[in-house]
Amino acid sequence: MNAKTYQLHLISDSTGETVSSVSRAALAQFEGAEVEENIWSMIRTKTQLDRVVDEIRNNPGIVFYTIADEILSEILKDECGRMGLPVVPVINRAIQELSRYFGMQPSHRIGQQHEMDEDYFKRVEIINYALAHDDGQATWDLEEADIVVVGVSRTSKSPTTMYLAYRGFKAANVPYIPGCDLPGGVVGLKHPLVVALTIDAQRLVQIRKSRLASLDHPTQGNEYTDEEKITAELDEARRFFTKQKWPVIDVTRKSVEETAALIIQKYNAKKGVKHDIS
Repeated sequence: MNAKTYQLHLISDSTGETVSSVSRAALAQFEGAEVEENIWSMIRTKTQLDRVVDEIRNNPGIVFYTIADEILSEILKDECGRMGLPVVPVINRAIQELSRYFGMQPSHRIGQQHEMDEDYFKRVEIINYALAHDDGQATWDLEEADIVVVGVSRTSKSPTTMYLAYRGFKAANVPYIPGCDLPGGVVGLKHPLVVALTIDAQRLVQIRKSRLASLDHPTQGNEYTDEEKITAELDEARRFFTKQKWPVIDVTRKSVEETAALIIQKYNAKKGVKHDIS
């Protein structure tokens, strides 16, 4: 194992969301690397940038940045060059290629992707819908959803739904409880794609035990964490999902992002979208 801890400086003139996402996607390819992230957001003046450069000088490391102001960008590159540190403008290449393709010059406006326009408020509405329809709440208007996620307890329904909302899909989730009818007429929904989640029984035992432990609840002698009961619960759920002809996704070894990507593919197929642009 490599015991060294590397410094990573993420600099943005906006929220830092883009540079953080790109850096983490890249870091996922280097599992053995120990990295300490230093996030510097809303850096829009030379005075602010000078302070960041001083911090980088005290804790040298690779620099990722998204700064629209060309003068500040050049200052950062020059300072990092003097320190012999690599500096990566994470979206510059994309902007250059789009500029060349469109035959247009970029505006260099700061935080333009976060403007409070109609699309922004629509996204807020979608996220509010997901929050209001979490875990079987407000089931009377599920027909308005794009996607409804169903699954037994602790199959990542809520985080998957929230991620789908983040991606722009009006999503809700409903728990499958053995022996109980699903609420809100889920079985008869026409407009939404209904997707069922399942998981390996042993993995679900581990997840549920961890959940109870975090709440300081006993796990021994609890049907909620009993492997035999869980196996029966999952089998019953799978039979029900199959009867409804709902697509079923096994989330045992999948991240929330991977699960959501598969759901989006199925949604696009249902809507007749030929190419998945997710």
